[in-house]
Amino acid sequence: MNDPKIIKCLIIDDEPPAREIIRRYVQEVPTLLLSGECANAIQALTVLQQQPVDLLFLDIRMPQLNGTDFIKTLKNPPKVIFTTAFSEYALEGYELDVVDYLMKPIRFDRFLKAVNKAFPLNTSSPELKAYATDLNEEKKNESFVYFRADRKMVKVMLDDILYIESMKDYIKVFTLQGVIITKQSISSVEAMLPGKLFVRTHRSFIVAINKIKSFTNEIIEINREDIPIGKLYRNGVMKVLS
Repeated sequence: MNDPKIIKCLIIDDEPPAREIIRRYVQEVPTLLLSGECANAIQALTVLQQQPVDLLFLDIRMPQLNGTDFIKTLKNPPKVIFTTAFSEYALEGYELDVVDYLMKPIRFDRFLKAVNKAFPLNTSSPELKAYATDLNEEKKNESFVYFRADRKMVKVMLDDILYIESMKDYIKVFTLQGVIITKQSISSVEAMLPGKLFVRTHRSFIVAINKIKSFTNEIIEINREDIPIGKLYRNGVMKVLS
């Protein structure tokens, strides 16, 4: 009996935490082989010129050359799964005949479904089910995260975080000890944080649920600061808080 086809994958994303999540998922699927990781499309072009790749996990909003323009430069592109935090790119992605469109934060079950569209997998295997269960438990039990700041990785206890604010290409992490500034998207941070402890209230804000002092339909108060609740997030926030 022949072994199942090994699917060579390439991750292209300018955010290290986002690459780490996909890397962990790839490593847990026996038929997926990670061929490399790239922080931008220019690096990816070099990899594709040097070795064959079957599947790209491709971020859309990147510096120098975005994901959709990158695909257009390839004469015979591999199968592509977009990974992004911006839903407005969905239509253009499907027009480019991509396999699937994963919204960050990406769940493991959704990751498997997307890969299965490109290359049929045995997604009901006990090993994959066990990994999904372990991943959920691990997420529940995490007590800290790391942020890159001042050229080093800074450990931040989850219980010390008050709220997080996005500032274009950077985020500010407001903690009990002070403020940490790091170059990262708020959606990649959201993927790092356990959903039972934090809630996204706005395109630019994530708050620690246990630090909320008061709230209305439009504002959350934390540490004497008013955090806005966006219209698109209001129903989800109210469901969590009620």
